[in-house]
Parts: sequence; C-alpha cells; structure tokens
Amino acid sequence: MPGRVLVLGSLNVDLVTRVERHPRPGETVLGEGLQRLAGGKGANQAVAAAAAGAEVAMVGCVGDDEGGAAYRERLTARGVDVTGVRVVEGAPSGHALIAVSDDGENSIVVVPGANDLLDEREVAAVDALGAGDVLLVQLEVPRAVVCTAVRRAAGRGARVVLNTAPYAALPPDVVALADPVVANEHEMQALAEAGAEPRSLLVTFGANGASWDGETAPAQAVEARDVLDTTGAGDAFCGALAAALARGAEREEALAAALAAGADAVRHVGAQPDPAL
Repeated sequence: MPGRVLVLGSLNVDLVTRVERHPRPGETVLGEGLQRLAGGKGANQAVAAAAAGAEVAMVGCVGDDEGGAAYRERLTARGVDVTGVRVVEGAPSGHALIAVSDDGENSIVVVPGANDLLDEREVAAVDALGAGDVLLVQLEVPRAVVCTAVRRAAGRGARVVLNTAPYAALPPDVVALADPVVANEHEMQALAEAGAEPRSLLVTFGANGASWDGETAPAQAVEARDVLDTTGAGDAFCGALAAALARGAEREEALAAALAAGADAVRHVGAQPDPAL
C-alpha cells in the first residue's frame, strides 16, 4: 500500500507581473498586468504531489483573510487534506511579489505573514506518520519547527525529503536525517561551505538535469518558445519526487518522475497549474 505525503511548509498568495527585463539596482521598470495566484513552496509541492497521485496532507498557516480562505478551498478541490492548515486570527496570509521577465526568469520577494507563526501545533501532525510515509519540508517557515518535525518524523520511521530552499543553515543531525536533501547548485555550495554532510544529496541543475549522490540524469528538453515561467519548476520537482518515493519507487524512477514534473511546470504561468486565486 502506498505511503502518504505530509507537506509541512508555506502557503503564499503570489502577486505576479510581467516585465521586459528585471531592473538593475535603483532602476524602475514597468510591469504588465497583475495576477493573484496560488504559491508558497509548501503548497506548491503539495499540489504537485497530489497531481502525481499521492495521498497528500498539507500542514501550515494562513491568515484570517479572503486569500487564506480561498487557498484552503483551492487545495481541497485538488485533493489535498487541509485539516492541518491553521487559520491564524489577526494575521495576514503570506504573500510573494513576483516579476517574470520575457525570457521566463523570475525574481521574488516573500512576505511571510502567517507562515512565520507555525509552532508545536503544526509539528504534532507528524505523529500520524509511520514507515512508508514521506515528510516533505522546505525553509519558508520557522527553522525550529522544521527541525523538530524532521527529527520526529524520522523517529517514527517516515522518510524525510528536505528541500533547502530558500537556503538557511540547519543543525547537522537534521541534514543527515533527510533522504534526500534536495538542493540547487547555489544551495549545494552553501551546504558545502557550512560543512553540512547529507547522507543523501540530490542536486538540481535546471535545464541540465540532476544528480543524486553522483548518479546523473538529463532534464527533459523544453523548447525555448515553450518556457513561460520557471517559478514553480523546483517545487513541482520536489512534489513529484515525494509522491514517487511514497509509492515505493526506486531512485531512477523517482528522479525521472521529478524531472518530468519540473519540465512540465515551466510550460505554464504561475507556480501551480491553473493557479488563479
């Protein structure tokens, strides 16, 4: 029987505009249009894991605002259990301000809001995990909560997938419990400089594929004209990876599924398919 995927992480309302090019420091450029889209690394990964066929539960916080309510409804409609998504009174939901250039690259400023308020109540959800289940975490929520959740999940026999984005230093024992740590090239370098020693490291190289403990796999080719937005590619990769591992896939199969999901993600605008909130 396949395991479950529990995603502990962020939920953001993304405000997205398109620019011809990104501004240089001190420069102003004009944006075209403004969309309100679903984002946040945690929720992005939960949606991707559910789309890949996993039984998924989301754990996090939203504010008691219209954006937070809309997000809970959206996740439910996509088959994600939101029992563990707490509504925090008096707090705004997290937001991300995103500019997407004509060549598909993006710049992002995150305003955490309710994402900064995760605490022991969210960690308690990990107690439902067991052998065969997967805990998927990122670093857009308080590090102390992530660390406690990783330790508790591993202690219950669950597999931990740790996405070190956005990068922050973590205790060595937390890094060592993950199988795998998922990092891009910049995060990999930061891990090395911090002296972290993952027992399992999966490095993503964008259009150049990925490497899992030295075993490389090519990315799925996407024509330049088809690249609309790279915002959610890494999150789609992580969600599909967790889903594959939860169903018992071996490394090669899980990595292929993750790369395929990452390639599909750049073909649509926003961090999730049909992401309007």
